[in-house]
Amino acid sequence: MLIQIAAVGKLKEKYLAMGIAEYAKRLGPYVKLVLTEVADERAPETMSAAEEAMVREREGERLLAQLKPEAHVVALALEGELWSSEDLAGQLDRLATYGRSHVAFVIGGSTGLSPAVLRRAQQKLSFGRMTLPHQLMRLVLVEQIYRAVKINRGEPYHK
Repeated sequence: MLIQIAAVGKLKEKYLAMGIAEYAKRLGPYVKLVLTEVADERAPETMSAAEEAMVREREGERLLAQLKPEAHVVALALEGELWSSEDLAGQLDRLATYGRSHVAFVIGGSTGLSPAVLRRAQQKLSFGRMTLPHQLMRLVLVEQIYRAVKINRGEPYHK
């Protein structure tokens, strides 16, 4: 299975990059993990609603350009469904069983995801109502993918 994480912005914090690299290494024997970064829009700290929408649209265009037509897209969004680790494992298992071998998780920038990206997504996933930095979300997501793979393989993993 190919799992892609497409995210807005460069990963800047070394400790996050190290954590992601560790889980990517652990995932290596089980899945092909591809991390795709697209440039974030330069934007002032405070923006009007119209400016935020423009930022989302431009970043969304970049994200969509990185998604293959055959990819099953899961958008990380506050309005998405809440899944347990077991739910995520079950979703990945079902997708693999039914021939959807390319799953792309999409993480937006500081203003979120564009309507076009949300329309492209077959599913929307929320990690809760709290706002997390999009760079930290990458680490949390990679860890949960690793946990899901371990669950599906029936292998132990710390609780």
